Amino acid sequence: MIGSVWRYSHFLLAILSSLFLLVAAVTGAILAVEPVANTIQPYNVVPLDKVPLSQTVAALKENFTEVLDLEITSENFVKVSVFTNEGESQTIYVNPLTAERLGEAASQSAFFSFITNVHRSLFLKSIGRAFIGVASLLLCFIAVTGVFLLAQRQGGFKNWFVKVKESNFGQRYHIIFGRWFLLPLIIVGATGVFLSAEKFSLLPNTSVEHKLASISSEILKEEQNGKDVLFQNITLDQVRKITFPFSEDPDDFYLLELRKNELIVHQYTGKVLSEVTYPFVQLASRWSTKWHTGQGNVLWSIILFLASLSLLFFIISGFNMSIKKRKKASQFVQKWTKDEAEYIVLVGSETGSTLIFANAFAAALSQRDLSVFVCNINEYSTFRKAIHLIVFTATYGDGDAPTNARKFETLIHAIKPNQNLKFSVVGFGSLLYPNYCHFAVKVDAMLHTHECFFPLLPLVKINNQSEVAFQDWVKKWNEITGLGLKVTLPFKEKKHAEEFNFEVIERTFLNIDNTFLLQLKPEKALEFQSGDLLAIVPPNSDTARHYSIAEIKGELLLSIRAHEKGLCSEYLATLKTGDTILASIEKNKSFHLPENTYSVFCIANGTGIAPFLGMFSKNQQQSFHLLWGGRGKDSFNLYKKSLGRNVLLINEMAKSDSALKTYQLAFSQNRKKTYVQDILLKEQVEVAKKFKDGCVFMICGSMAMQQSVLDTLETITITQLQQPLSDFESNGQLLMDCY
Repeated sequence: MIGSVWRYSHFLLAILSSLFLLVAAVTGAILAVEPVANTIQPYNVVPLDKVPLSQTVAALKENFTEVLDLEITSENFVKVSVFTNEGESQTIYVNPLTAERLGEAASQSAFFSFITNVHRSLFLKSIGRAFIGVASLLLCFIAVTGVFLLAQRQGGFKNWFVKVKESNFGQRYHIIFGRWFLLPLIIVGATGVFLSAEKFSLLPNTSVEHKLASISSEILKEEQNGKDVLFQNITLDQVRKITFPFSEDPDDFYLLELRKNELIVHQYTGKVLSEVTYPFVQLASRWSTKWHTGQGNVLWSIILFLASLSLLFFIISGFNMSIKKRKKASQFVQKWTKDEAEYIVLVGSETGSTLIFANAFAAALSQRDLSVFVCNINEYSTFRKAIHLIVFTATYGDGDAPTNARKFETLIHAIKPNQNLKFSVVGFGSLLYPNYCHFAVKVDAMLHTHECFFPLLPLVKINNQSEVAFQDWVKKWNEITGLGLKVTLPFKEKKHAEEFNFEVIERTFLNIDNTFLLQLKPEKALEFQSGDLLAIVPPNSDTARHYSIAEIKGELLLSIRAHEKGLCSEYLATLKTGDTILASIEKNKSFHLPENTYSVFCIANGTGIAPFLGMFSKNQQQSFHLLWGGRGKDSFNLYKKSLGRNVLLINEMAKSDSALKTYQLAFSQNRKKTYVQDILLKEQVEVAKKFKDGCVFMICGSMAMQQSVLDTLETITITQLQQPLSDFESNGQLLMDCY
């Protein structure tokens, strides 16, 4: 509940203040450049903490007819207003040791003056200042709510700088920039509020008042020793401004504005006639100005510049995510009410991505004229005619429920169904998170323990919204229900890269598994690596089929299984040496052979061995081990030639540590069935050691194999290393390309 409050507050505040924050962000970024440009001017010639005020005052009086005032700028330049010996009035920068003129103190440029006025008031004077002040206050609240949202998504403040696991560009950098710039934005917002409140006199009065008695005119000019001593004890770094006496009248005096207090000093005796400490509010005002503008601090000015740009990004990416979420939420039109439908689809979705799958599934049911009703998990109720309950849910943050699913635990215990229901739960998440699909696991457990619900299928977890894994679940659901649904996801078809001609160099005969190798040569030199994909559109089809590539001496090697009624595989199985096909190469950078590791452990089954055949041929220095699963020995004969003669077949993993290239085999059709996960579990100590030593594990093959292997690896890392598998994936030690 608390998380949803932060989320809705964050979004509502952003809506209300977006226009003003947009203007403030753009103008703020521009204004952040001004202090940097000012600071690099050549007027800071000596450290001010080394210069006694008395020396500067003496030098000024010696070089100029009259000195009106001296000011230390935020850049630590010494600026004075003087009358020269020629009677000319000047405001200039000087050398504090010699009073030598360094340059003219120019006023703010017309451009920066214009931007400043826009930033402060939008040219609307007091009304504009009020709007900007309110926007600054809202920015504070937005940033604070963002802090708690970010902490929740990262799994707590302790994980604030843990690697960001979002794959979507906008969401990913919304988090990355957020954790770096939320604090600067809070400072900018808070100081903006303070300065606006000061402008409208909403703060306590900070004016400084001195009480002086009349000074006797009998005091002589010669009695100056006290003043010299006083000025010698003050260095310029302590000074903000000095107003010099207007005349030689003893009642005229020096006004010294220091960092924390203000002094009135007799111009002849140097006696302090009055001293007043600045109120806290006045000191806070000065600090607010510095923190808000970056004056005099190049590093902070750069941070303000980047923070302003990040605010622009937050506005754009935040609204983009909201728009996408709303679009995703409006794709399925309800035809039946909750009490008319036999199929109830409950959805727990934070960003709307899970809702895409739920809507597509509901649409497939609707197309079969089956009554279906879709609603949020929080809307769980009694359903008069329901037979099936299908739950699609994501997991938010550190294993929490999405916003629209937080009430489920309460509802499931409070509401008794009208009749018994068959249920299926599909969890959506990312293996990068330690509590992968945790909320789906929790929902499945609650339904299992409820007397009115009966499982139709075991819980299925979908990693990174995998369409292949989802369609595999649909296939299993169809097999049990006998409905034969065809679920079409509304994802846009990827634009294929440029197509090229490839000549068939060799096609092997079908082996016992109906698999074969296809060797292709591009008609012209192309850049590709093992692990990239070859997209082929077979005749009489408009859909590309992707095959993982093994790159061997500039040629491509594909491992293909000829499926019955498989348009592409049957087409490729008929090719002959010398034939030409048209195809395109798609980069798959996330599944290339890692370079910065001493050891690679490859796990595959069936035709998933393809990219590893190319990696074997390329790899020279890394320790390389392959674990492959198939039906039997005859299934593996197809790949022996490609592995090469110097690759060692081993029975025990321990023997592979000293060998450069080795492989192991697991046969499911032998008298004693063995799968790749069985070997991993049997040799879990060696597997754990490889993880600990930085070995990269690569998995390619069927989705079912991947799930079993991941479950096994998770068991191994937790029991042997007391770490979740997600730690190693976040570290780049787990790469997957399954289908």
